[in-house]
Amino acid sequence: MATPMNPSKLDPKKELKKFLTLIKRKNPGEREFLQAVTEVAVDVFPFTMEHPKYFKNKIFERMCEPERIFIFRVPWMTDDGRIMISRGYRIQMNSAIGPYKGGLRLHPTVNLSILKFLAFEQIFKNSLTTLPLGAGKGGADFDPRGRSDNEVMRFCQSYMTELAKYIGNNIDIPAGDIGTGSREIGYMFGQYKRMKNEFVGVLTGKEFSYGGSLIRPEATGYGCVYFVEEMLKLKEDNLKGKVCAVSGSGNVAQFAARKLMDLGAKVVTLSDSGGYIYNPDGLDDEQWGYLMKLKNVDRGRISKFAEKFGLAYYPEERPWKVKCDVALPCATQNEVNGEDAEMLVKNGVQVVAEGANMPCTPEAIEVFTKNRVLYAPGKASNAGGVAVSGLEMAQNSIRYSWTKEEVDKKLRDIMKEIHKQCVKYGENGTQINYMKGANIAGFVKVADAMLAQGLV
Repeated sequence: MATPMNPSKLDPKKELKKFLTLIKRKNPGEREFLQAVTEVAVDVFPFTMEHPKYFKNKIFERMCEPERIFIFRVPWMTDDGRIMISRGYRIQMNSAIGPYKGGLRLHPTVNLSILKFLAFEQIFKNSLTTLPLGAGKGGADFDPRGRSDNEVMRFCQSYMTELAKYIGNNIDIPAGDIGTGSREIGYMFGQYKRMKNEFVGVLTGKEFSYGGSLIRPEATGYGCVYFVEEMLKLKEDNLKGKVCAVSGSGNVAQFAARKLMDLGAKVVTLSDSGGYIYNPDGLDDEQWGYLMKLKNVDRGRISKFAEKFGLAYYPEERPWKVKCDVALPCATQNEVNGEDAEMLVKNGVQVVAEGANMPCTPEAIEVFTKNRVLYAPGKASNAGGVAVSGLEMAQNSIRYSWTKEEVDKKLRDIMKEIHKQCVKYGENGTQINYMKGANIAGFVKVADAMLAQGLV
């Protein structure tokens, strides 16, 4: 049935329901992907009906369909000679404004639904950075934890042997993500270079010695804190003295904590999949240094951090019961549910900014919105990582490296611009709906590019 030429005569609620029913039928059982699409559709689909050029050309429907998906076998061998088989993926979601860009997640929970949700979110996140970056995501159900360097290398080389067929510095530029740090990126880059016999910026998150960017490891965590700064500035406030609950203890959490400390805030929690630690006095420099060694060198558990410094450790729990002014969920998707959100509100939280991808459930977001908590979705507050990945691509292209200060300034400026776009589309009287602002701002740039390029 053809789309009616005059959407103003249609009921937005009925059209949204029809759209979501279709999406569910086409993507059965993909819980995370359907959640991500629904969260964006609530804001964007009515917007398209108010702007017929988007509605008539089914721009949002096209955005929800990946341009292509690759699924492949990744065989590798353990140190003791056992043959292992992992499943690899790469989703090339949208290339309207630039080559595909997005990380590679290595984790046993990786599946098609999770990667499609991440690739979909990447459309809006990359658009918001103002850089010419399309959207993609990939990875495998391989777990690097507990594996030797040689086992990780064998896996990465096998994975890249297949992935190399589909990527390139002007086609698709993967990056790191959960489970994929500088070690894994190095092994993948080496294999790509070996196969293609060319030295190009086909991966980001590289070490500085062979084309990486300064500030890239810090970028997502720093960027999240810079976004919080901008939110508070509108309220004529700042981070100095604020009590901050941070979840996670990986790359994002580490550098979000560092930047919060530098700005005079007090970081009272960290966590991993085993539980969380609580330090009412706030992390100090010695503790932060030990955290970096524990997680990046020893690859140990956060419980060891609690043991070393005599801190309270809460196994199998998340840190959202702690009284705080600012909450930064920096671990993984759906880690803050409605009950957690109610507890945070009860304990006086003022700001919630997502350092991870979709860490708050729809129920949690509803609680924050209802209680007028400043809430920043990951597609805005988590965009610092891909922003500096884009800057790494630029440096690779011109065969030049910017200083730490130059990259940090560019990152701050990008996060300020993202905040500005969110305010533009999300302002409603005295309240700013950052979710709506991010969704619509991210949509418009990609949608206009898709319209200009025709039905492709």
